[in-house]
Amino acid sequence: MRVHDSPAADNPAPDAPAPGRSTGLPGIVVAIITYNNADSIAAAVASIRQGSIQPGASSRRILVIDNASSDDTVALAGAMDGVTVVETGANLGYSGAINVARGFLAEDDAIAVLNPDLVLAPGALETLRQALSEPRVGIAVPLLRDPDGSVYPHLRREPSIVGSLGDAVLGAHWLNRPRALSDTLRRDSDYRTARDVDWAGGAALVVSPECSSAVGDWDSGRYFLYSEETDYARRARDAGYLVRFIPTAEATHVGGGSGQSAELIALMGVNRVRYFESNHSAVATAAFHWVVVLHHLLRSADPRHRFAARTVASRASWPTLPSAPVPSVPGPSAPVPSVPGPSAPGPSARGSFPVGHGEPG
Repeated sequence: MRVHDSPAADNPAPDAPAPGRSTGLPGIVVAIITYNNADSIAAAVASIRQGSIQPGASSRRILVIDNASSDDTVALAGAMDGVTVVETGANLGYSGAINVARGFLAEDDAIAVLNPDLVLAPGALETLRQALSEPRVGIAVPLLRDPDGSVYPHLRREPSIVGSLGDAVLGAHWLNRPRALSDTLRRDSDYRTARDVDWAGGAALVVSPECSSAVGDWDSGRYFLYSEETDYARRARDAGYLVRFIPTAEATHVGGGSGQSAELIALMGVNRVRYFESNHSAVATAAFHWVVVLHHLLRSADPRHRFAARTVASRASWPTLPSAPVPSVPGPSAPVPSVPGPSAPGPSARGSFPVGHGEPG
């Protein structure tokens, strides 16, 4: 692992007091998880600096956690003042990279996790930080928009057999269908006011220091990519914390992420089953498993979904999908590794993973 630290007035040393604690609010360590995002990283960092946080009030450190990009992501981010670039040196996945970022947190730091192809609206991060002033709020998430300004439906319910069947058959059609027939909140009214949800897409979220401490690491051993945010939100709820949607904080998904190959679409389906299986009986899991297969079969005009249907159906093929290396960054039950800080760079190896979150297509 290699760490490149750029000095900046709003990027204090790890043992400095967290800004904002005098107001009862935590400072924020911003973690941008990258893989081949040279075309979008500058805009993401600029949106954090240009009004997305109140200088000297919220920002503690901006981290770019890079999983072995082969483009100029590391060089571009490393040239930005106030940005700490961490080359993970392994194929850690999204959750594994978040765990690396957690190693840079002080006890009273919140962590903001961002996709690199998001642009935050002015004040968004500060608004999410303010939401953490309510002690029961452990995770705060913004309103997400597509580049055309439309609202992206990223608020979710706990996965269910009936809801997933409705999504498999109806997809994005009949948005006002009975709520039981979708695991996604699809109505316009769902996105107008603040509300507590079961979970939300992991492209942008802020986790309070208390919630982060109580829940621990993200489960990188089971979820290399996809469903890690579903699992983390459930564990946060089990620990007594709320997942709060804040519509006055906005971010736009500008595209330019890492895309979805057939293997990634299959991995999304497989991880949906893995997550459901971790919380339900064998009989319920069998039913849910075949609902996920049906989801891909109904979209089999796309060869990627044909591949996904075959792969999700056959558990023997699951180990062929992208996964973390062995040994991997430990999951929630394992000890937290020692992550080198800016003044003590560690050994470097290289790996990769694709970035991208969303509902099954």
